[in-house]
Amino acid sequence: MLRFKVLAAAVVFVGLVVFARAGLISGPHPCILVGTTALQIAGLPWGAELHVSFTDDPAMATVRVQIADNSDAADFSVIDDIDTAVGAACEGSSGTRTIAISSTPLNDSPVIYLSADGPADYRIFVNSKTFTARDTAALIVGAAGGHRRLLAATL
Repeated sequence: MLRFKVLAAAVVFVGLVVFARAGLISGPHPCILVGTTALQIAGLPWGAELHVSFTDDPAMATVRVQIADNSDAADFSVIDDIDTAVGAACEGSSGTRTIAISSTPLNDSPVIYLSADGPADYRIFVNSKTFTARDTAALIVGAAGGHRRLLAATL
C-alpha cells in the first residue's frame, strides 16, 4: 500500500512538472505592444494564432533576423526590462495575438534565420532579463504578420 501511495505522489508530481513546463503555471510570457495590439509568446503552442520556427540554414529561411551589436543599429530593441513591465504591456491592450515557437516548420509559417551576420530583413538588439533573442525575433516577425518587410535590407 505504501508503494502505491509513493507511486501516486510521483505521478502527480510529474504531471505538475509537465504542466508547468507547458506554461500553465509559469509567469508572464514575453510581450510587446504594437499600436493597440499586444503580441505575446504563447504559453501553450496549440492555441497560438501564428507559429514560427527557426533554422540554421539561411537558404531555408523565409525571414532573416540579425542580432545587432547596439540599439542604434537595430530596427527593434529590448533593453533591461523590469519584471512587471512584461505582463503590463499585454494587460493594457484591446487584443492580444499569440505567437508560438515551433520546433519544426508548419505549412506556411515563417521560418526565421537568426544570426549576427547580414543581410537581414529585421535587426534586433536584446539586453533583457526576460526576453531572449529568439523571443524577440519571433515577436518582431509576428508584428509584421509573419512576412518579410517589403524592402529587405542588404549589405
